[in-house]
Amino acid sequence: MVTKQVRGLGEEADADADLRRADSLGREIFSDVANKWALLIIEALGERTLRFSELRNEVEGVSHKMLTQNLRMMERNGLVERRVYPTVPPRVEYTLTEAGQGLLATVDGMCVWTYRYFQRIEAARRRFDEGEGG
Repeated sequence: MVTKQVRGLGEEADADADLRRADSLGREIFSDVANKWALLIIEALGERTLRFSELRNEVEGVSHKMLTQNLRMMERNGLVERRVYPTVPPRVEYTLTEAGQGLLATVDGMCVWTYRYFQRIEAARRRFDEGEGG
């Protein structure tokens, strides 16, 4: 895997952000956000604020447990803001923070890439499967 190291933040910050290091905070953060549910949640939220049930409907196939775990992880990492309103039952809304919006641009790029290369990838998979991988 090729990664870029951010320079100019000081030696300690550089080490913490270095994705090549197994013990770096950067790798932990990357691992947190580079999963299918987190990426789909970011894409679903986009520029909107959604309630938990609305978000679950937007991200087809995600279980209640996985949505909850990912939203908590994203809130911990400062990507999602959670607002609880004192109603009965409580109304909870989620929106992307500035950091989440920054990641949205990358996710949008991945979506464009997927649409652009979908047919080529589908054809490559078919060829691979027919030849059993070589």
